[in-house]
Amino acid sequence: MDDDVRKPEQVFRDFRGRRSGIIKALTTDVEKFYAQCDPEKENLCLYGFPDETWEVNLPAEEVPPELPEPALGINFARDGMEENDWLALVAVHSDSWLLAVAFYFAARFEFKKETRMRLHSMINSLPTVYEVVTRNAKPSREKTSNGSIKSSKSSSKKLKLAESQKPSKMQVLTDLDSREEEEEHENTLCGACGDNYAADEFWICCDVCEQWFHGKCVRITPAKAEHIKQYKCPGCSSKRPK
Repeated sequence: MDDDVRKPEQVFRDFRGRRSGIIKALTTDVEKFYAQCDPEKENLCLYGFPDETWEVNLPAEEVPPELPEPALGINFARDGMEENDWLALVAVHSDSWLLAVAFYFAARFEFKKETRMRLHSMINSLPTVYEVVTRNAKPSREKTSNGSIKSSKSSSKKLKLAESQKPSKMQVLTDLDSREEEEEHENTLCGACGDNYAADEFWICCDVCEQWFHGKCVRITPAKAEHIKQYKCPGCSSKRPK
């Protein structure tokens, strides 16, 4: 970030890019991330970058570093914990690092109280990395009369489109069902980037983990989705057998 960038919106853009990179490492790129965190290696850190990329690397050598450093040694616990618990732990420390970097800029650029509050408000509008990774905000499901679990969304084709864009076969929903679905969609988070549902964007749901994703985040278009009988997200497609 350039030294002359002193607006909270630009610090937030830096925060959001780094956050997106880390979320990719812990969700869609999790197999690659897991493989790079070899416990036999030295202290490793997970870095997120403003361009929404990520990297596992050794910490900076200079003291003090130019920016706050992520948690050291995330790789050491990889094989000593359940994978989901390990990823959640990395997510928590990543949240702390992202805030540290954002407020490092806030201090360096001498943001006043009101400006810091505006920055914090923008950051707080997004779910934490931990919430995305652990899927605390996963859309709720309801039980059928026989006790099985079913999704409250349309099961004929798991696509989210703006109401005007939905194919006619999905218009069998009653007005009440449509309203309930829209309310539920508003609380849905993308499993890749963690952002909220927007009616003007294409979404697709994984038939295995039932997590929703922006089509652009998983490189699926509406036309391509029409030919998919059962969609598996990148995480489920590459999941190692236990």
